[in-house]
Amino acid sequence: MTYADYQNEIYFNGLRGVLPSLPMTYADLEPPAQAAMSPSVLSYVAGGAGDEYTQRANVAAFQRWGLFPRMMVSPTERDLSVDLFGMRLPTPLFMVPVGVIGLCTQDGHGDLATARAAARTGVPMVASTLTVDPMEEVAEEFGDTPGFFSLYTPTDREVAESLVHRAEAAGFKGIVVTLDTWIAGWRPRDLTAGNFPQLRGHCLANYFSDPVFRSRLAKSPEDDPEAAVMHWAKIFGNPLTWNDLSWLRSITDLPLILKGICHPDDVRRAKDGGVDGIYCSNHGGRQANGGLPALDALPAVVEAADGLPVLFDSGVRTGADVIKALALGATAVGIGRPYAYGAALGGTDGIVHVLRALLAEADLLMAVDGYPTLADLTPDTLQRIH
Repeated sequence: MTYADYQNEIYFNGLRGVLPSLPMTYADLEPPAQAAMSPSVLSYVAGGAGDEYTQRANVAAFQRWGLFPRMMVSPTERDLSVDLFGMRLPTPLFMVPVGVIGLCTQDGHGDLATARAAARTGVPMVASTLTVDPMEEVAEEFGDTPGFFSLYTPTDREVAESLVHRAEAAGFKGIVVTLDTWIAGWRPRDLTAGNFPQLRGHCLANYFSDPVFRSRLAKSPEDDPEAAVMHWAKIFGNPLTWNDLSWLRSITDLPLILKGICHPDDVRRAKDGGVDGIYCSNHGGRQANGGLPALDALPAVVEAADGLPVLFDSGVRTGADVIKALALGATAVGIGRPYAYGAALGGTDGIVHVLRALLAEADLLMAVDGYPTLADLTPDTLQRIH
């Protein structure tokens, strides 16, 4: 069975009059999913920084590349598997950390829904520090699929270390440190709505369940939730510098991945500091409206990484986008808004549908254009078209 078989499943269901219950394209998925979200969740998920130019530029960057079709190859079998941090993963796809994914599903437990989708598809989840359900409960739903923990590093180092050690104990397979969110970017949609979900007490289960965080409070979060939220706001953002990297490296033996790196000089400093992976991303245009698409930064990041795994996200909307990012050197490719919209419309089933559709498109593109394995996707397979 191949990922492309999802289309056969849909076509044969059509013979029985059964049509897909969820949209097949991102363009068709977005409007009903946004309509299903509360205004506060919608502004957080759909919104970006400033006038959202960078968010749009991320998407447009993929349209500047075309994939050469190679004929008389006709690979009847494709191998989409990838080696990452000593693990063999069935696909190069992963789900990026989304700080309000827990609120995206209709039952308000989107973190669990995402973990269950990971278990069903083999597509790893990078769980945010900001979850509705504690990380231990999320990890229990992974099944045999590895999961990663995304650390928003608080200023209280003991709380940070506690979160990391809990992630280790829960079975997460790597720590992703987000570098660009020690302070919130300028987000007009959220500002217009006066909306910052965590200040309302949402998605703070990992903090409220953490013994070190709780020890800092005069009363438990259950007895005085407002004081707990205020303490969270006080310690949330740690403006990390390169001097902090040795400490981050020292607190875990798990693979350490730095997220938000787009400059080759930063890649080299990260390598010198002993990281295990680079994560090229501009946070999907949510944090800075500088205009540089993450995809445009990817080739130089890959070159500087010099063999170190490079994870990538920002602007990925289709299976073709996944293939193009892989051809430009990404080891694994992350999606964000597409699976959040799938969660809003169908919970776990909605996420699974989005993942299967992306993988089917990517698999079929490799088949039609003559690329049997991911190793066959190199920069030479692409050409800039405008």
